Amino acid sequence: MINSWVKTAVVVACLVVWGCADGAKIVQQHDTGGVVVYPFKEGQGPILSSFRKDALDLMKEKCSGRSYSIVREGEAKGRSRVVSPIDGAQELVEERRWGIQFECK
Repeated sequence: MINSWVKTAVVVACLVVWGCADGAKIVQQHDTGGVVVYPFKEGQGPILSSFRKDALDLMKEKCSGRSYSIVREGEAKGRSRVVSPIDGAQELVEERRWGIQFECK
């Protein structure tokens, strides 16, 4: 009974950490803007990603609530990582990322 509870707790903890580990973030910044990136799924695309709103919020925050303009946006360098679920099998996960360069007005 305790053994199955521990396994369940570990799986839930891994999913929470994996799900929250890498959302939208500013990767370059200067006094008047920067570049923010966020992950997106293949079938969903970057515009419909749930992280796009977070990226737009980061840009607004960086610009102290003022407006901003998007200079350019497009696919940024993604990453590959190995995920090891509880059963011991390893899986290679390819993550795609979208970048937005912005300037504060």
